[in-house]
Amino acid sequence: MADKENTLSFLDKQAAFTDYLRNPKACPIPEGVAPERIDIHRELMFNNISSFLETSFPILRSIIEDDVWKELCQDYFLVHPSKTPYFSEIPEEFLTYLQSERMLLVGDHPFMLELAHYEWVEMALAISVDEQPKVDGQLIQEPLTTEIALSPLAWPLAYQYPVHLISSAFKPQCPPETATFLLVYRNSDLDVNFIEMTPLTFRLLQLLQQQSAWLLDDCLNGLAGEFNDFKPGVIYNGGLEILQDLAAKGIVYQP
Repeated sequence: MADKENTLSFLDKQAAFTDYLRNPKACPIPEGVAPERIDIHRELMFNNISSFLETSFPILRSIIEDDVWKELCQDYFLVHPSKTPYFSEIPEEFLTYLQSERMLLVGDHPFMLELAHYEWVEMALAISVDEQPKVDGQLIQEPLTTEIALSPLAWPLAYQYPVHLISSAFKPQCPPETATFLLVYRNSDLDVNFIEMTPLTFRLLQLLQQQSAWLLDDCLNGLAGEFNDFKPGVIYNGGLEILQDLAAKGIVYQP
């Protein structure tokens, strides 16, 4: 019984300690803890989180004023119940916060979530443990009976804002009329690059994502069937050229 009471007492103290770390304005300092010690501990924890977020989202950080950035990090520290102990997963936790928990304030940029996602993708691909497909520049050729697949290290993305262009000198406050389609991928040199895509290329890669593998001819016929405003041969041949270029970059491969 005494052991159970001691355990509960420890858990209560631990909860009070973390409550104060998260929100010192609303929560009291735990009994028996020196204020200067717990405040140093809180400052170290907050600075670690803030520094890691700044490193993970350099463009987002560069377009936000210092006081706003501090408020953003404080709010994340306060309201987000992190589910991972790993620093490498903090950026994804921060995305969850922006998407589900952040109350949009007057000074927040409307593209903040999309820009953060774009920056996170670059890091996620850089540290991904997925196997790098072998590059085969001769993969796409007649007869078109080869099976092809999209590299797990190539992510087709669609954004309302041109996130790849955003900087301290370009901060659009309204989305343009057309969406931005980007392909972010890791190459055989382990560099992460991006390609701005047309809607045709984006749809082609979406089709490849829907199955683990496609017969080349089936994939191109499926693409041609969706673009009824064009002659089937135009889309078919256009898709073939696109796939040849993507194969040379290791973005599509033979599984």
